[in-house]
Amino acid sequence: MSKTEVTILGAGLAGSEAAWQLARRGIPVRLLEMKPAELTEAHDSPYFAELVCSNSLRSEKAETATGLLKLELAYFNSLILETARACRVPAGNALAVDRAAFPRLITERLREHKLIKICEKRVDSLEELGESYRIVSTGPLTGGPFFDSLERHFGQKKLFFFDAAAPLVEGDSIDRRIAFRCDRYNAGQGDGDYLNCPLSKEQYLRFYEALTQAERAEIHDFEKKLLFSGCKPVEDLADEGVDTLRFGPLKPVGIELPEGGEAYALVQLRQDDFAGSLWNMVGFQTRLKFPEQERVFHLIPGLEKARFARYGVMHRNSFLNGPELLQGLYQCREDPKLFFAGQMTGVEGYLESAASGLSAALALAAELGCEDKAMLLPLRGRQTILGGLAAYVRSPSADFQPMKANFSLLDPLERTEVRALRQKYGLRRGGRKEKRLAYALRSLEHLGVDEESLMRICEESAGNHEPRD
Repeated sequence: MSKTEVTILGAGLAGSEAAWQLARRGIPVRLLEMKPAELTEAHDSPYFAELVCSNSLRSEKAETATGLLKLELAYFNSLILETARACRVPAGNALAVDRAAFPRLITERLREHKLIKICEKRVDSLEELGESYRIVSTGPLTGGPFFDSLERHFGQKKLFFFDAAAPLVEGDSIDRRIAFRCDRYNAGQGDGDYLNCPLSKEQYLRFYEALTQAERAEIHDFEKKLLFSGCKPVEDLADEGVDTLRFGPLKPVGIELPEGGEAYALVQLRQDDFAGSLWNMVGFQTRLKFPEQERVFHLIPGLEKARFARYGVMHRNSFLNGPELLQGLYQCREDPKLFFAGQMTGVEGYLESAASGLSAALALAAELGCEDKAMLLPLRGRQTILGGLAAYVRSPSADFQPMKANFSLLDPLERTEVRALRQKYGLRRGGRKEKRLAYALRSLEHLGVDEESLMRICEESAGNHEPRD
């Protein structure tokens, strides 16, 4: 057991994961969190690791970047991933969780650990954390005095973008005579995890016109160009052209209507809790004013009388200039005892945040002699998603913006590597799915996953339709 106590500021996904990983390695943790006394404008739960936008952690298929990231996190016994699987709700090939149960269980596990001391307090400056080892994971809503202290400390100007959350619909207010169950590319209807609301051309054009003309919550002109395209509001997508939504969140491809054929456009809803009483409007992040959301979204067939348990909201996200400030695994260039984690580092997404917390904790544990430094080698290059994310946030960039897990983070596969993996695991020749599976196998081999487990992953992947990440 280490004699050095590590201070972690913020008990979101990254901070919770970091605290757990350090405590598992015998390192005492002081976890500082201002909840439940204070909440940000986007939070409403007193529990740690609250999910603000969607309840989905995206695809579990190994041949997707998020699926591979889950496999990498599982290798390191991730608290966030393990808890998510314990709280999962139906979502096809995706991992979605009960939004209330997930943070409650995370909080319980952290409070029960003997090496984690939780201090409920607000911290207004970096100096309050002392000069020993610490991890700052205050999240994408970091602002106020603490963010000002970071600006003063590093001499950096504030960077920020905006993130939008989709509305939640009460399940018993959805018209099931119109909305039908089916997963994309399912053989038939009635047994899927998603509810689908089909639109004819006439219905779509009426909805599109109302959406583009609806009144939006005001933001300043200079902020508009900072909207992060990875979570762009649905009305902003609509502004790009009449068919943009039909090739994006309202894409009808892969869904057969109960009466046969394909819809002109289609809205999907994903279950948000165990009971199926709440449904998330997939891809409908928005900054429309609340009365406008009622008016416009009631034009969607099946949602004419929908009751909204939560309207879509928009909130500020802040992040650091990682290429200027970070080195290694989320370590501060100027102060090697200071680490950062979470979306404030420039990673984007729930699991990506947890991944940064895990990586930072492992690096810090190695500094304290509580983790084999050889274990960190697969995380320092670009052969794993964990390593690719860490490399991205520290790499020079002319226009640094947050990044989700994707295969472009990895070093390209050489032909000789593809050939060897194909022969070893019996992969089929060609196809994007097989190439992505080859990337996954290389990454997991790099971590040290045994061959039997990798063969099982190949068998589970075989025969599946190419998934959406």
